[in-house]
Amino acid sequence: MSVNLSKGQAISLEKNDGGTLTAVRMGLGWQAAKRRGLFGSRTKEIDLDASAVLFAEKQPVDVVFFRHLVSDDGSVRHTGDNLVGGVGQGGDDEAILVDLQRVPVHIDQIVFTVNSFTGQTFQEVENAFCRLVDESNGVELARYTLAGGGEYTAQIMAKVHRAGSGWTMTALGTAANGRTFQDLMPAILPHL
Repeated sequence: MSVNLSKGQAISLEKNDGGTLTAVRMGLGWQAAKRRGLFGSRTKEIDLDASAVLFAEKQPVDVVFFRHLVSDDGSVRHTGDNLVGGVGQGGDDEAILVDLQRVPVHIDQIVFTVNSFTGQTFQEVENAFCRLVDESNGVELARYTLAGGGEYTAQIMAKVHRAGSGWTMTALGTAANGRTFQDLMPAILPHL
């Protein structure tokens, strides 16, 4: 059963049977907001980009995004860049796969971000969400829906972090500005 997360809410990533998750997918979906024009409604293509920044003791050590699709250790993988959104019709437009068992022990947090590479604001985006899926069976575990647009070009969406011998997901939902994950680092650091 999926949990709809609110900003700041955290959930444990242990399975209902007491086992631990081995692999998860952080999916990102969005659609361009319809705009009324002289000749009816139209949409403009929106290029949002999902990134995962891997941290060890609050220091960034690796990143996975459209120009670096696989982490150096191979535990995190981006499925590829989607330049328009809405293709999944409610499904994932971009996804990042995390093999939790392969994440090196020194990595204690993975922060997921989304940014508008082309600089459009989230006022031009609708139905944006990130969701966490158990990759072993396809079951959605949690979903964070981005409510309302704004005059910002990025979101610090969520993080997964070590909690004892397992992992926890926290919905962050923090607005930021930047075209790339590098631009977002000052906004990410307070969430570590």
